[in-house]
Amino acid sequence: MKRLPDSELEIMMIIWDWDKPVTRLEIEERMKKDRKLSPTTVLSFLSRLQEKGFLEVKKSGKNNVYIALIDKDSYMQAESRSILKRIYQNSARNFLAALYDGNSLTEEDLQELEDYISAKRGSVKKYRK
Repeated sequence: MKRLPDSELEIMMIIWDWDKPVTRLEIEERMKKDRKLSPTTVLSFLSRLQEKGFLEVKKSGKNNVYIALIDKDSYMQAESRSILKRIYQNSARNFLAALYDGNSLTEEDLQELEDYISAKRGSVKKYRK
């Protein structure tokens, strides 16, 4: 799966959040207020996303509607694996150490991680039996 540049990812996030076919105008209305892109620029990004296989375009009356072909979770998992591999030598420990050593993790964050790991361990044990 191709990695998306930030501008295209921003548009995909809007489409994923709507979870329904969406028009260019609806996308523009949802973009960050400080980020003013011309309609032709948005259409250019949408065209690129279609070429990359992320979107399907259908006609609805006079408007084109854009439908996500790749789901958000699949993209996020692939992107997370890529970051982990490229930057942290495929080590979750290195990644977490970078967060923690930079004082980015709060006690709540650590508890959330512990709870997540405990839940995952429980799932693994079920499948091993």
